[in-house]
Amino acid sequence: MRVVALLSGGKDSCFNMMQCIAAGHDVVAIANLYPVGKDELDSFMFQTVGHQGVDYIAEAMGLPIYREPTFGRSKMQEKLYHPTEDDEVEDLFRLLNKVKKQENIEGVSNGAVLSDYQRIRVENVCSRLGLISLSYLWRREQEDLLKEMIENSINAVIIKVAALGLEPRHLGKSILELQSHFAKIKEKYGVNVCGEGGEYETFTLDCPLFSKSIIIDKYESVVHSNDDIAPVGYLNFKKIHLRDKNNDLDMLSLRERLKSVSVKSPYDYISEVVGPELQDGCNLSEDETDEQACDDHNMKASNSGHFNPPSPVQVLYEEEDYPDIPVINKNQTGWFWFGGIAGKHSDAKSAMKEALEKLSSLVKKENLQISDIVAVTLYIKDMTNYASINEVYTSWLNKTNPPVRVCIECPLNIHVILDAIAYKEIQDCSDKKVHKRHTMHVQSISHWAPANIGPYSQAVRVGDIISVAGQIPLVPGSMTLLDLNIKRQCRLTLRHIDRIVKAMDTNTQLRDIVQGICFLTHPSYIPDARKEWEKRTNNAIVDYIVVPHLPRDAQVEWCVWAHRDNNRFEYEETGKCVGNFKVAIRRRWNYENNVSAIVCYLSTGSSNSTGNLAAETNLPSTELTTAELTEVFEYLLCKLTKGTQTINPTCNLRIFYKVGSSPGPNFVHNVLSQFSTRNLVSTIIPATHLHNFSTFLSICGIRHE
Repeated sequence: MRVVALLSGGKDSCFNMMQCIAAGHDVVAIANLYPVGKDELDSFMFQTVGHQGVDYIAEAMGLPIYREPTFGRSKMQEKLYHPTEDDEVEDLFRLLNKVKKQENIEGVSNGAVLSDYQRIRVENVCSRLGLISLSYLWRREQEDLLKEMIENSINAVIIKVAALGLEPRHLGKSILELQSHFAKIKEKYGVNVCGEGGEYETFTLDCPLFSKSIIIDKYESVVHSNDDIAPVGYLNFKKIHLRDKNNDLDMLSLRERLKSVSVKSPYDYISEVVGPELQDGCNLSEDETDEQACDDHNMKASNSGHFNPPSPVQVLYEEEDYPDIPVINKNQTGWFWFGGIAGKHSDAKSAMKEALEKLSSLVKKENLQISDIVAVTLYIKDMTNYASINEVYTSWLNKTNPPVRVCIECPLNIHVILDAIAYKEIQDCSDKKVHKRHTMHVQSISHWAPANIGPYSQAVRVGDIISVAGQIPLVPGSMTLLDLNIKRQCRLTLRHIDRIVKAMDTNTQLRDIVQGICFLTHPSYIPDARKEWEKRTNNAIVDYIVVPHLPRDAQVEWCVWAHRDNNRFEYEETGKCVGNFKVAIRRRWNYENNVSAIVCYLSTGSSNSTGNLAAETNLPSTELTTAELTEVFEYLLCKLTKGTQTINPTCNLRIFYKVGSSPGPNFVHNVLSQFSTRNLVSTIIPATHLHNFSTFLSICGIRHE
């Protein structure tokens, strides 16, 4: 990808350029905004101190530089940015638009580490220009990041201080000299080690990409605020020159220059997950270490080949006509559930439009907006139609902070089924807590978690509930699918989820998942997926559903939701026999009992073990009767609503059935119609296999009030 680097002159923007090149991109130009009439602006967006030296960096790298003035006005200060006249972000738009026309760029390198304010605005400009934001430093652990910069020969000096523990006497000192001091003031005052809170600014005198080093011959030390506790001071460069490094670096490309240091590649940043030493809640147990050990070299070598899945599973497609009866229900605190919405048109694109029109009609009927939707799950017949379906979905959607989304292929005989959840603040419920919606929609490519370049957000939090988009094993820094075995794919995917929920709430982690669905493309993957899940979660209940295909030909996709007070949840396993069939339920509920979740399995009398997953079984000669399935749902709803103080609470059910086994979708729907007085929302979904060979019906239920 041809990339322009947004360059302030500081360590972050320079190191991100190195990361871009290590990820295979070509940095072809530098872009910079400089202050007008001042040495330094108090900008919310851009570092302007040291701007006198940026031209020298471009010359040291041998790249063209594009510069535009900025007055540092921040007129739109809300978290979400909308184009605003005379805002400094429009200066950036003007600059990058100019570079795009001249250099035919596709991406923008920027050194954002922690500031959502900056990231959102860069992404806004990139989106408007059809560019991709590359923020490889995003959400890196700052002490590790600073150490890595120093180890990779970033020679940057402090040119501004503005924090407790930093003084004008620190100006001009290198990040290497102050590394231990940064650690001390972090411990003492909570200072960001990389200066992400504006504690300090830097200027890069040398790095492996420079063919010449930068020498500051003359500077002025300016004390902007002589505060006794946290004085503010900066350096104003007066005279600068370049010094040759005497090794013909100017004859080498930037990629060749980078070979002098060991800059990590995107795969290096996942080696702790797919290799023996796992982090982020994904550690191996001691008895697995030998089995799983693979060093970086072997990991990369094995990743260069294709992952060879087991023999394909025979896929039976549903032949019954799908019951097209959309359902909506709501509770008293602003939550709405939509289910069973089908697109039956013979053309996939038209079917998607049909389903979304039905959803829109229901949304409008409840006086909601499309922007109130929190989560959408798409069940489609053929993943080869994904592009056309996605095109319709994107045009329908509110593009600012869209809902989370899960998309899977199911053995349907129609093109699409969908379900959705929405939330709208209820202002007149004096006895109920009003929750605010918080959305994470990171579109920048980084080493943190997969970017959401598509029409969905990573996560949406409403109150204590965190809904997470479907996660597949993409290598974040390259956005390519991990081509290793299912265990490692699960580990990487679960790390994505862990990082996303932590970003939504610093006290939340993977162990706070309450309920999940693991979609897989082969039944033989279930034991490994279950093992990886159970090692990392705290009694989270999960269903395992085998489907024909997943996005990007992934073998696994996790769909989960978390609760910020998961340590206050109880867990139980219950069950009963209904005729010749076995009902098994796993249930979670919180201390207040206003949130409850279950996974219910209906199986033959065979063992509930997953040991013989590939084996086929037929139902007993006595097939499931209407009365028996009615009893199953009565038992399920009794458990899901147990202990609630709400009369007839709303319950949302996702009902997966194994195609080729009884019951089919119309049988299930007819039984559910007997519960018309209950506040139920249901979606009936066909699957290739369920969590073990004897299970033919699997139900995920949620109640939160």
